[in-house]
Parts: sequence; structure tokens; C-alpha cells
Amino acid sequence: MKLSILTGLLALAFNAMAAAQPPSFDCGKLPGNAPSAEKLVCTDLELAALDRQLNEVYQTIVARAGDGLPPLFKAEQRGWIKGRNECWKSEDLAACVAKSYRSRTAELQARYRLVAMKGPFSWRCDDNSEVIISYFDTEPATAIAERGDSVSLMYVAPSGSGARYQGPSESFWEHQGEAEVIWGFEAPVLKCTLAP
Repeated sequence: MKLSILTGLLALAFNAMAAAQPPSFDCGKLPGNAPSAEKLVCTDLELAALDRQLNEVYQTIVARAGDGLPPLFKAEQRGWIKGRNECWKSEDLAACVAKSYRSRTAELQARYRLVAMKGPFSWRCDDNSEVIISYFDTEPATAIAERGDSVSLMYVAPSGSGARYQGPSESFWEHQGEAEVIWGFEAPVLKCTLAP
């Protein structure tokens, strides 16, 4: 009996804290058939905080851009929301939603240069191409790599040694002053050295 009372009190305290620090959207206006990811953000303190953080980054970009906001910016955000809401398919809804928020926040911080950057660094590759890479102090860590007219946002990836970053179909692995670059699906590995 005492355990159920304690559990009830903890639930009330948790709900009060969540109500005191809501996400950036109005949870009271969610329809009954709202995606489970949105409902979870309304009840989970960590996810609500991640939502507020992303909203702050988003609003900073909008304010800085003014009328110069790229036309696809809002469409990309709607696409991200749709992707976040697909987390219902995941075995761990909360982990999927949290990863989605962290990745999107890091992406926007890097693309719009809202955090500290190291670089750009120029790498000469064995096919006579150049890869220019800049690192960003985001969470998770990100890098933006450019090769010719192509640009790839990459996230830090596990590595036994050196620094490895993975994009949609590109990767960059730096180890002891040399780098291996893959640029495109099933593309060959390029060996690159840091340009002086």
C-alpha cells in the first residue's frame, strides 16, 4: 500500500516538473491521434529539454536569416518532424526520439555555424581531388566535408583509432596525418594527405 502511494506521489511530482518545463509546442493542443513521439516529448523531461534546445537553435537561424532564409528550410524541418514521428517503429521510442533531436540540433548548429569550428582543413587525395573538412563542436560531434560541388554533413562514428565521421554515403577517417575518404555509395577508398 505504501509503495503505491509513493509511486503515485512520484508520478504527480514528475508531471508537475514536466508541466513546469514544457516542450516548445503546446501539449494541450495535441489531438488524440497525435504521434506517440510527440506525446512522449510532452511527458519526458529530457525530451522536452531537447525540444526546447532545438527550437532555440531553429529560432536563432530564422532571426539571423531574416528574409534570406533558404526556401527549403521550413520544408526540411517538417521532414525532420515526420522522421522523428516515425520513431514509433523503433524498439526504444525514447532513445530514437532523443537521437533524432540531438542529430537535428547538431546538424543545424554545424550548417549555420552556430558553434565553435576547427578548420577548414584541405586534404589532397590520390585521384588529384581535394577534400575540405571542418569540424564542429556539437553533440554529437559533426564535420562538414566538401569535394568539388558536393557537400556532406557527417557525424562522429566509432573508431578504434583516429577520428572517423560518417555521412549518408560518404565517410572520412583521419589517422596519424593521413585520411581515407569514401565519397559515394560503393565508391573506392581515396587515400589523402593534409595539404600544407
